[in-house]
Amino acid sequence: DVQLVESGGGLVEAGGSLTLSCTASVFTFDRYYIGWFRQASGQRREAVSQLSYLDGITYYLDSVKDRFTMSRDSTRNTVYLQIFSLNPEDTAVYYCAAGMVLTTRRDNYYLWGQGTQVTVSS
Repeated sequence: DVQLVESGGGLVEAGGSLTLSCTASVFTFDRYYIGWFRQASGQRREAVSQLSYLDGITYYLDSVKDRFTMSRDSTRNTVYLQIFSLNPEDTAVYYCAAGMVLTTRRDNYYLWGQGTQVTVSS
């Protein structure tokens, strides 16, 4: 089955950092746009970052752009989201998704991972 698998979440103290990974199985990311979304409890799922896999260009939600870095490793068919200076407001389930359109709209992504929980303690 075509799958996206996220990993790297966990419990972190405020001010710490994490690197989330998203690995594709069966297919390669080559011509996809990859998005990272997060959903806090009781909140809507929001797009925080997007990457054009072909050329590596990245885009960020304004509120996170100074602390989030998205990157790719073509040799591993993996996309990363580094999060620095974590704060409790970053607590959420983080999802990666793949689609054929560069967008923040979740309904334009048709492959989704299962999500990885990030919890930031104050």
